[in-house]
Amino acid sequence: MLTPATGWGGTYNLVIDQRSLDIAGQSQQALTINGSVPGPTLRFREGEQVTINVTNRLKEDTSLHWHGLLVPANQDGVPGFSGFKPIKPGQTFTYHFPIRQAGTYWYHSHSGFQEQDGVYGPLIIEPAGKDPVQADRDYVVMLSDWGQDKGATIYRNLKRKSDYYNNRPVTVGDFLDQARQQGFSRALDNRLAWGQMRMMDSDISDVSSGYTYLINGKSAVENWTALFKPGERVRLRFINGSAMSYFDVRIPGLKMTVVQADGNNVQPVSVDEFRMAVAETYDVIVEPQDNRAYTLFAQTVSRSGYARATLAPQQGMTAAVPPLSPVPVLTMADMGMAHGGMDHAGMDHSKMSMSGNMAGMDHSKMDHSQMAPAAMPMSGDMAGMDHSKMDHSQMAPATMPMNGDMAGMDHSKMDHSQMDHSTMPMSGDMAGMDHSQMAPAAMPMNGDMAGMDHSQMDHSTLPMSGDMAGMDHSKMDHSQMDHSKMDHGQMPSSSAAVTTRRSDYAPGSGLEPKAADGGIFLVYGDLTALQPYKDYRKPDREIELRLTGNMERYIWSINGVKYSDAEPMHLTLGERVRIRFVNDTMMMHPMHLHGMWMQLDQGKGAFNPLKHIVNVAPGTSMTVDIPVDAVGEWAFHCHLMYHMAAGMFRKIVVDRPASAAGASSSSGNPASDHGADATMAAGGEQHAH
Repeated sequence: MLTPATGWGGTYNLVIDQRSLDIAGQSQQALTINGSVPGPTLRFREGEQVTINVTNRLKEDTSLHWHGLLVPANQDGVPGFSGFKPIKPGQTFTYHFPIRQAGTYWYHSHSGFQEQDGVYGPLIIEPAGKDPVQADRDYVVMLSDWGQDKGATIYRNLKRKSDYYNNRPVTVGDFLDQARQQGFSRALDNRLAWGQMRMMDSDISDVSSGYTYLINGKSAVENWTALFKPGERVRLRFINGSAMSYFDVRIPGLKMTVVQADGNNVQPVSVDEFRMAVAETYDVIVEPQDNRAYTLFAQTVSRSGYARATLAPQQGMTAAVPPLSPVPVLTMADMGMAHGGMDHAGMDHSKMSMSGNMAGMDHSKMDHSQMAPAAMPMSGDMAGMDHSKMDHSQMAPATMPMNGDMAGMDHSKMDHSQMDHSTMPMSGDMAGMDHSQMAPAAMPMNGDMAGMDHSQMDHSTLPMSGDMAGMDHSKMDHSQMDHSKMDHGQMPSSSAAVTTRRSDYAPGSGLEPKAADGGIFLVYGDLTALQPYKDYRKPDREIELRLTGNMERYIWSINGVKYSDAEPMHLTLGERVRIRFVNDTMMMHPMHLHGMWMQLDQGKGAFNPLKHIVNVAPGTSMTVDIPVDAVGEWAFHCHLMYHMAAGMFRKIVVDRPASAAGASSSSGNPASDHGADATMAAGGEQHAH
């Protein structure tokens, strides 16, 4: 295995080629950068101008994208965007761009499946001034998944059979184990529910077999080792350069202090373990005190394997490798629902949350006779659900909040005669539901209910909130509303950090991580920017993006539309746009925006962290704000390689405001991106060698 080199200075020469390498003890064909996998560690300094000559010695087009870097749009490296053209075989393309940031990043091909096949490498940017993170030693730890099959083959197999690489297909033994734990009837209902959806609760990752997991290009057996002296502060720059694999990372015997996320400094937070979505980066500080070795252990979320390295006072020392943690099992919460196709008789739903797309589900055989979902929140798109044969006669959902899009639900044959709606809060879009015979005396409702037929409903004591366009509120009496007891004291200010530790996963999710030995597992809510964002303000508008897909056909999409059928999203320079991701699928999606930051909404105002990747867990929503500050065409996509290829991708076009665009056009001066002058923004040079 060739050890990756390190480059310094303002000019770099990179050659992309194919060669045979020793990977995990076997000679394999790989796509390489300067002869290695991963490619050389590029080291830039904030404020410098860099020139990177990329020569293509492959027999196919290639490209390099600078992941997380704020560069001119035509230097971002995505073929077909902002005038960037793929680098043809035998050609050299010269990138020119200024370095406007510091931190831990990486680079990779944005052509075909070349990233999976080896075209990726670390990228470190030193700050112009003193680094707020001081360490005695500094190491890059780049995680990756190396496939026995080439990327194109993996994608072809997934399109043919979406569970082709599932290393844990459900067996008769699994069913018998569940029957012993849950009872035969419930286990059978659970199997039937997953079977009806043509999915498996063991399908944690699309590719959970056929991978060897690497750290800096070395397998667990090869055991990459980083040296330290007891008492030193060691900085570990973790980069998840995988195509498809999430990792849970820990170092048994050592606390880790997270100091940076996606290249941005954060207020130090001590944890025992953290999960890395695909393409995320985290910098941590460890301070080993003992003269012994420590195992750096990164197990995949699917528990299909692990990457392993060692921290040691000298080469050759090793530490015990912990066993893999129990394999997660998906639940209905990960499907965005809590009761699809299951017998709920006698079950307590009081703390269950429902969200997501449940269109087309048949509830006709569900027995709700003993359901008492006292506080079961329901949300998501439930359009097309057939409730016509459901017997609700004994349901008493005293405080069952409902929200989401329930348009088109057929309640015409439902017997509500004994349902108590007296305190059932409802929210969401329920357009098209016929409630003409219902008289929910005190049913609070929220959301968009335009088009509902309320002609025979008694609203005399019905508190309502949300978008209820077309409803007559003229007789509502607000005079008795008392705001005096509202406590605003706990509302976060722009300079105050919020310390609530809320899970990033749906309640009851089988994917929710738990640290080994009861330690602290990092959540997004732990991340607080070290410095406030200078232009923090309320968003100008909000866009909802639903993450959607068809697992059986292996089609991934946004708002139900795959990239090839989608129109670009248009944003305007200078606006602040709120994006609300809603995950209607059973998979985690690491959403990546090129060229601009996403400010993760964690209730910390200007101290909300900046990220270029946000992980959106199944059955959940996540909100980010985009400060739109870069003109051009930008890629916006799921960073799971085969999800991106299958359609979970959008083009974002950032335009200048009409007046500014007109002025620029009339003056003859082109718009510049990210502070580059017209010459720099004009892009690189391409020539044959």
